[in-house]
Amino acid sequence: MPKPTYSIIAPIFNESGNIQELYRRLLEVLDSTGEDWELILVDDGSTDNSADLIRQYADQDSRVKPVIFARNFGHQIAVTAGLDYSKGEAVVIIDSDLQDPPEVILDLIAKWKEGYQVVYAIRSEREGESWFKLFTASLFYRLISKITDVNIPLDAGDFRLLDRQVVDVLNQMREKHRFLRGMSSWVGFRQTGVPYRRVARQVGETKYPFRKMFRLAINAVTSFSYFPLQLATYIGFIAAGLSILAIPIVIAIRLWGTETPLLGQATTLIAVLFLGGVQLISLGILGEYIGRLYDEAKGRPLYIVSEGPDEDEGG
Repeated sequence: MPKPTYSIIAPIFNESGNIQELYRRLLEVLDSTGEDWELILVDDGSTDNSADLIRQYADQDSRVKPVIFARNFGHQIAVTAGLDYSKGEAVVIIDSDLQDPPEVILDLIAKWKEGYQVVYAIRSEREGESWFKLFTASLFYRLISKITDVNIPLDAGDFRLLDRQVVDVLNQMREKHRFLRGMSSWVGFRQTGVPYRRVARQVGETKYPFRKMFRLAINAVTSFSYFPLQLATYIGFIAAGLSILAIPIVIAIRLWGTETPLLGQATTLIAVLFLGGVQLISLGILGEYIGRLYDEAKGRPLYIVSEGPDEDEGG
């Protein structure tokens, strides 16, 4: 079988209602290119019949490559598995919920043919999302751009095209807590963006509730910035400075015998609780970084595959 020009990676978790339409639209888009392609469908431990549908399409179309996880490992790991199995000269990552229109892939390909090696899709419009989701997403991207060491494009998700050279570099980066959109920015190469309108989900429910989004944000910050550690240091210096300034004030109050509501057990208790809170927050920040070192030291595979095109056991 000839080496494909395009590899499309679609991570799937309980998306049985979208797989048929996803396949139909991708088939139409990719066949219009006139070039060889493969579709890597990664089942991330689905509990519905998503895996059976993936097997069905793989049986009827040799260009569909099934990668079935032994259990749920998470979206970023599922995309990583797709990158590991991909063989195309250009690799496109797209969600399976159809909020990212497959037709935009042609725009990404056009930019790739102009010589760009990372082409990310920028969400110029986001339909069907609450004001809270829009606000937190906007805040997240802008916060990340301020405190990280890499230039992560604003309002760009994982929907993007990666040149084979970029994929080969990413496949060498085997860190456990992954933030792929940050990693693909960190590697460099020629990059550009393509604006598109993100549509509302038609079938199923989001697989990225606030809890998972918050976890992804933590991974993003701790993977690319020491700012939380520095913040703990800054808070410590501020608390120490306030304590030093308070010492002569308390001495003066005691010497002059002035009656004031600021003295007494309540004030002491508030000060102790404040400093204790600062210490616990600092310990929590340290714990996040130490926990990542612990996960890396264990050396476990990123994922385990129960079924794959090459019968591989894991990555």
